[in-house]
Amino acid sequence: MYIVIIPMVVMIGIVLIKKIPVIGGNIQVALISAGLLSLILGGIYNPINWLQAWISGVDRIAWVIFLSVFGSIYAETQTKMGALETVLGSLRARFGHSPRGLIVTVLIALGIAGSLLGDSIAAATVVGVLTVKSMADLGLSGELISGIIVIGASMGSIMPPISQAIFLSASLLNVNPDGLVQISYITVGLGIVFCCWFVATFYVKKDVRLPEELIPKETAGQILAQRWKTLIPLMVLSTLVILRSIPFPNGFRIDLIKMVLDMIHIGDKTFLSWIGGITILKGFSNIIVLAIIIAAIIAFIFYKEVRKDAGAVFIQGLKNVRTSASVQLCTGLMLGGFYAGGQIEAVKNFAMGLNATMLKWGGAGALTILGMLTGTQSTAQTTIFSFLGPTLVEMGINANQVGVFGSHVAAAGQGLPPADLLTFVVAGLIGGMLNRKVDPLKSMIYSSVFCLWLFIAGMIVLYI
Repeated sequence: MYIVIIPMVVMIGIVLIKKIPVIGGNIQVALISAGLLSLILGGIYNPINWLQAWISGVDRIAWVIFLSVFGSIYAETQTKMGALETVLGSLRARFGHSPRGLIVTVLIALGIAGSLLGDSIAAATVVGVLTVKSMADLGLSGELISGIIVIGASMGSIMPPISQAIFLSASLLNVNPDGLVQISYITVGLGIVFCCWFVATFYVKKDVRLPEELIPKETAGQILAQRWKTLIPLMVLSTLVILRSIPFPNGFRIDLIKMVLDMIHIGDKTFLSWIGGITILKGFSNIIVLAIIIAAIIAFIFYKEVRKDAGAVFIQGLKNVRTSASVQLCTGLMLGGFYAGGQIEAVKNFAMGLNATMLKWGGAGALTILGMLTGTQSTAQTTIFSFLGPTLVEMGINANQVGVFGSHVAAAGQGLPPADLLTFVVAGLIGGMLNRKVDPLKSMIYSSVFCLWLFIAGMIVLYI
């Protein structure tokens, strides 16, 4: 396991020890160092192979990079046309005199969005981006704002009725997901309550007040009645994402974007399958990326405030995301290094070598570490839980409990440093909107409260 521990220790040390000459506190250098160390410790010394690993890593998160870029352009259009003012004005009119109430409202709104969409990044980019300036007015740092959005969106994404993590666990165990869903309503519901209390109590000072001049004189209803047209692109985006998230019998889904693009063929392939086979450009095949692009196009075409300054909006959107894009490119080297250098395989072998008495905690540790290394719970579940879950069931543990354990612990690992993809997306968007540097690792530390809850809840369910 030293090939896993050394790169992580070096990376975290570079980020946290800012007194290191030249490189201290530089997240890009930290990520590149971790990637190169993982390759070298894995016995890969050829720079050509390093480049191949880097390309492979960027390919894995290409959709995240495209989501950041086009999400930033979309956010810029919404600022230009006044959608942000409409949403934020409504929030301030309703909750402006209570900063803690505002933060709790943001968390609950993100939780609801995440549960309906089943995707934390979708919830964060569709809903979370609209709350940034409101929280900034409370004097919160960019890292804390990012952490709050990540907490709400992440907890929402694992909340039924639509939860990729829960349904993946059920699929890997070959059981009906209904039992897992019933348990998860309780564990995640209590988790949202706990996170709301924790954030409001420890992250927000109770004596903070919004400047009086920023609180609208109208009611929230009056603001919405006057400015509802500014929300049309947002509603289109939400509708496209929500419709495709609603499960119908026989697996049918109303995916309007896919329906249209499947009518376009390049050779013997549909457009989505064709572009999905191209390295890095496959990021454009992600439906959420395409939905954001469509919403941005609507804003450019139908709103003169955006149309007349289209060039400036486009350029500013790209400028806003340049720092986060560089971080994500460096993350690609780290991820590619972990896969090519054998770090992922080392974690898998560690879990497989455990005896029965250590399987629960060792398996939980392996799920958590792999989620941390890859930034995604699905990888941890498919690589570790695919054999860990059935083994635990064979030991006599109820399959529903095992499924909840696997989904919760893997999701907990996903949100911890150093590679949470959601945090990289959110931190980049916030940095662009607020025109300041937002440290994604520091943000992950703020948001780790939800990871702690999910890990504890998963272990409790396993032992009940």
